Amino acid sequence: MNELYKSPLPIIAPSILAADFRHLEQDIRQAVDGGAPWIHCDIMDGHFVPNISFGPAMVETVRSITDVFLDVHLMISDPDRYIADFARAGANLITVHIETCDHIHRTLQQIREHGCLTGVAVNPGTALSSLRAVLHEVDMVLLMTVNPGFGGQTFIEYSYERLRALRMVREEIQSSFYIQVDGGISRSNARNIADAGADVLVAGSSVFKSSNIPAEVKALRNDAASGYRSMYV
Repeated sequence: MNELYKSPLPIIAPSILAADFRHLEQDIRQAVDGGAPWIHCDIMDGHFVPNISFGPAMVETVRSITDVFLDVHLMISDPDRYIADFARAGANLITVHIETCDHIHRTLQQIREHGCLTGVAVNPGTALSSLRAVLHEVDMVLLMTVNPGFGGQTFIEYSYERLRALRMVREEIQSSFYIQVDGGISRSNARNIADAGADVLVAGSSVFKSSNIPAEVKALRNDAASGYRSMYV
């Protein structure tokens, strides 16, 4: 079975960008104990986005802590140079930005050749039409709901319209890619986000800045599930 489809939807994927790196193992284990089937790793290079986070060594560390699905999001220029490194580090899925790939089909092929599932991300200011050529080839589309580069930002409200539009395109072309959202996800909007079409919700600050990480993951999942169910009623 494709590893992407082992977890029931909707999925909460806590982003370790917001974790306390002094207690990284503890934070990750608490998130997993709360029911998080994925861990999200945000890779930033200070070039494509105005921040630097971490590299393959951190992904390798996360893999040594947990055996859950590792979702690696490359917010970097020239991602082709590093795909092999992140695959070796333990990534299950590697997402690249459509804005950074001159030859997106070749990049996706490289990800697959290294044994990982494929994702393509799109920034809030990039037209969804830019994805059309690869929607039949990817396992997941990541819709950024903030401008990438920093955690703790506010969800861009226009993203609901983009989510619904992407869901309609998926139905129109009869594809099965997951729709992931990343940026400003919290209990205040998780239900509406899932209702608009998200299958996977990346949550950073709302999870790892919480005083009770397991409870926050469970609550986010319950909120998202209520919206997800209503989408299909």
